[in-house]
Parts: sequence; C-alpha cells; structure tokens
Amino acid sequence: GREGMGFVMTLRVLDRSRPGIGAQAVGVAQGALEAAVDYARQRIQFGHPIISLPVVQDMLADMAIEVEAARALTYAVARMIDSGAKHFTEESAMAKVFASDVAMKVTTDAVQILGGAGYMRDYPVEKMMRDAKITQIYEGTNQVLRNAIAFELRKRKARQE
Repeated sequence: GREGMGFVMTLRVLDRSRPGIGAQAVGVAQGALEAAVDYARQRIQFGHPIISLPVVQDMLADMAIEVEAARALTYAVARMIDSGAKHFTEESAMAKVFASDVAMKVTTDAVQILGGAGYMRDYPVEKMMRDAKITQIYEGTNQVLRNAIAFELRKRKARQE
C-alpha cells in the first residue's frame, strides 16, 4: 500500500478478521451450553436432575437463544464479506462484540449451573470462561469497538442528511 496508509490497512484487515473472533466466541459459548445441559441432566438434587428446576431451565433457554443469535449475526457478516461488500466495519464490530459478550455470559452461566464443579479445572467450563474473556479483548476491545460502531452510525446518518 501507499506510505502512510498502514494504520488504515490494518483496520481493514481487522474488519475482515473480527467475524472469525465472533465465530470462535460462538464455539466457546456452544461448548459451554452443551456442558451445562449435560451436567444439569446428570446432577441429582433432592431426588431429581437439576435440569427439571425451572430456574435452570430458564438459564439454559436464555443461553441457547443467545448462542443462536450470536451465530446468526456472525454468519450474516461473513456472508456480507463473502458477497464482496466494500464497507462492513460496523457489522464486523457488531458481530465480534455481540458474540464475545454472549460467550462471556453463557460461560459464566454454565459455571453457575455446574456450581463448585464449574470452577474446578476438572470440568472444561472454567477454561471456556477464560477463553470467552479473551475474545472480548483481542482484535479490539469491546469498549473500543462500541466506539467504532457509534462512529459508523454517525457517519451513516451524516450521509443521509
């Protein structure tokens, strides 16, 4: 590229790679959801598996909804990029932010469902929670990307006026 355009070129590369972070976050969240469902089916409290408890059912349902929403957004951005779109900074950032926030919430909820076992290294969800956290940090922290999304919203509005 042209001299002095390195930063802009780097940002464009990150726009293309951020949906990959979103996909990684979706995978981590999916794994945590599956581990939580498996554990809730096997863990017996007061003579019944804990998956029969409404509070656990509600948590699992919310986790499943969030994972599917993150997956759909990530796929939509990937399709947009694959179709040859020229500008996708906003959508790319949204996919990364949303999916990584979902991964953090879902893994935290999975740890909660597993109770003390979820916090121990004997179960994979404690590592999934740590893995989810890094997806909120690298390739642009979610706080910085929220600023980028807002900037893109302002630019779009200015073009419409």
